[in-house]
Amino acid sequence: MAIQAKYLGMPLDINDLDVENLAYFKHCAAHDFHLQKCGACGLLRYPPTTACPWCASPKSEWVPVEGRGAVHSYTEVHHAIQPAFKAHTPYLILLVDLDTQKCQPSEHEALRVVGNLATPDGTLATPEMVRRVGIGTRVRMVFADAGPGLALPQWTIDEAAFHPPMPWRYPQE
Repeated sequence: MAIQAKYLGMPLDINDLDVENLAYFKHCAAHDFHLQKCGACGLLRYPPTTACPWCASPKSEWVPVEGRGAVHSYTEVHHAIQPAFKAHTPYLILLVDLDTQKCQPSEHEALRVVGNLATPDGTLATPEMVRRVGIGTRVRMVFADAGPGLALPQWTIDEAAFHPPMPWRYPQE
């Protein structure tokens, strides 16, 4: 069944034919983080796909994954292209190395998941919170409810985790 919702006033639509994303967001709607695990090689994958990117097997199962990790990279948005985001600038889009499946299938790879920096309740982070985050900051997954049957995975600072004393950030003006 297709999913339609709104996030910050913008329409979101996941089509009936998008089977993998429907399954992924079904778990997110329940505030559970699940990824596909390959039935042949056993590796997890993100984003959801019809076949394993490493061995090409179409067999997979959805398994729960702990949504914790460290910021691998980020972009700080100061000029929102979408009008709905203008009131929330600056905001961060994070690329997070999950603690799960590090250095697999090679030493330079990790399972990396994208999401916005958010407060613990899932709303976009304040400018003060944005300034605290850099490469290596520890984060945990939270969900932003967008409507019935749809929640978006986001990231918030994991206050209970050990953090590097000064995470690397792009130089500020």
